[in-house]
Amino acid sequence: MKNIYSLIILSIIIFGSCSSAPKRPAEVFTIQSMVETNITKANKAADQGNFTEALALLNEAWRLAVTTDRPSLRIRVSLARANCLYATGQITEAERLWVNAEQEAIAANEPMLASVTRIYRARSMLLSGKMNPADVLSLVISEHDKLKNDRLFTALNWTVRGLAEKELGRFEAAERSVKNALAIHEKDRYLEQAAYDWFLIASIRSQAGNHRASLEALRTSISFDRRAENGYGLASSWQAMGDVYQKAGRPDESLAAYRRAAEIFRAIGLFEQAENLEKLVAGR
Repeated sequence: MKNIYSLIILSIIIFGSCSSAPKRPAEVFTIQSMVETNITKANKAADQGNFTEALALLNEAWRLAVTTDRPSLRIRVSLARANCLYATGQITEAERLWVNAEQEAIAANEPMLASVTRIYRARSMLLSGKMNPADVLSLVISEHDKLKNDRLFTALNWTVRGLAEKELGRFEAAERSVKNALAIHEKDRYLEQAAYDWFLIASIRSQAGNHRASLEALRTSISFDRRAENGYGLASSWQAMGDVYQKAGRPDESLAAYRRAAEIFRAIGLFEQAENLEKLVAGR
């Protein structure tokens, strides 16, 4: 039996060292590919307002990322999870993940990912009023060059810059910044993100008092979300159109837009949002 075993081992060595055998890979990325697929699917689900599905995908992505022990993969999953948690109101948990992700990025010598975590945190603090817009603007400008090797992270930086400029009342600069993000998203065919860029442009124009241009931007946002079949984005843009029509003194068109938004929200299973709009319409 011992001799047979030795012969088996010898045959494996002989055949394994044959010059015609394919070379074994220096590194394996099977699980990493699975994680990246989950992140992509989760981001799409989140863009369409399905945060329950997104978090389920990201929780599994996190489990897989832990098995690889690759810091860059762990950090990217943490960022995506934090964004979903923030969107669902779990702000404390999102903040914890951003802090941990930044610390891990610094320890792993991943400066670009550390920069992204700071930008995401700054965005959340800007939107919640916990950080001065001028400080956010200063931060994103200082981080800009660190992101030059990633187009989507660069677009994120431009978006947050636009948000900060909007809060500072610098409406023309804000629109230019968001359009820089839009150029990236349109070229790379990220339809949901391009739709959101136009949604932000509409918000900037509305706050500047330019209601006609705001409505034009929302129509463009809707056209992108239709191409992406993004019900959540469509409903959100129709709701925003209702708000802008109301500000512009066009109540009939406002109510029609709210009804359209409510119809879409209900169709995609977001019943609370639909009911809130239906109550609003009934009360007019």
